[in-house]
Amino acid sequence: MEDRYAAALEAAAPGMARVIVEPDGSVRGDATAVELAFFSGDVFPDRVRDFVLALRDAPDLRWLHTFSAGVDHPWFQVLLKRGIRLSTSSGAHAVPIAHTVLLYLLALSRDLARWQDAQRRRAWEPHELRDLQGLTLGVVGLGPIGLEVARLGLALGMQVLGMRRTPRGDEPCQTWPLARLGELLAIADALVLALPLTDETRELLSAARIAQMKRGAWLINVGRGALVDEPALVAALQSGALGGAGLDVFAVEPLPPESPLWSLPNVLVTPHNSGDAPSNLPRACEIFLDNLARYRRGERLRNEVS
Repeated sequence: MEDRYAAALEAAAPGMARVIVEPDGSVRGDATAVELAFFSGDVFPDRVRDFVLALRDAPDLRWLHTFSAGVDHPWFQVLLKRGIRLSTSSGAHAVPIAHTVLLYLLALSRDLARWQDAQRRRAWEPHELRDLQGLTLGVVGLGPIGLEVARLGLALGMQVLGMRRTPRGDEPCQTWPLARLGELLAIADALVLALPLTDETRELLSAARIAQMKRGAWLINVGRGALVDEPALVAALQSGALGGAGLDVFAVEPLPPESPLWSLPNVLVTPHNSGDAPSNLPRACEIFLDNLARYRRGERLRNEVS
């Protein structure tokens, strides 16, 4: 971050001293004087501990911006309880995550696993495909990720139904309030979860909710694993009640080797990196730099967590 953006940092906050967590874990500068901090992507995951320890010694910390979109980790909650302002880089990962959602949809509709199995066996075995065009795509959570997923679904000719706590009227698709989740579950051929984890959304897709889903539907989760009752999901996939799943997040991460999800033929497992792309760090840095200038001017921050 310092190597690439020193000039931009100086332009956004002229004369403000910078304290740097070095690659070897050492800290350059006086951490006790830190007023604001950027939890940048180049710190994650190897130097998270060094970064957290440096901020522990910063009694005057007032604001932290993180490269991530999710802030459900207890550390962030501790900072909020201390009265420290918190903002995120929500939107920086939206496009690559939405592209991975598209990968899941195409792979499930084409039964990609069956093609791959036949290829390994050198067997010429054509099979029937399912067309995405005309299917109903439910997108639960219309933040930057959900909005991009909705846009791609519409481009594929899918019937897209969005869902958020309170529709605003400016969404790119028909949008229902979260209170109508049961209705959406009954008609969605594919359901995408793109929600943050909160007390309200924890196990939003409970066993009872999973039982309401349209038979043979696909579930895609790029939000948080705890949004779903995982044992109930496994049972529904094993029984055929659900037709398949594309999962990037899990109740326990890394996903334990003994989890049945690894071996189910109708499940795509990715290791919580659906949005990892070289372009993410620059986008997150641009959001931080914009917020840094806003902070210095006393303006409202982008993506501030309430």
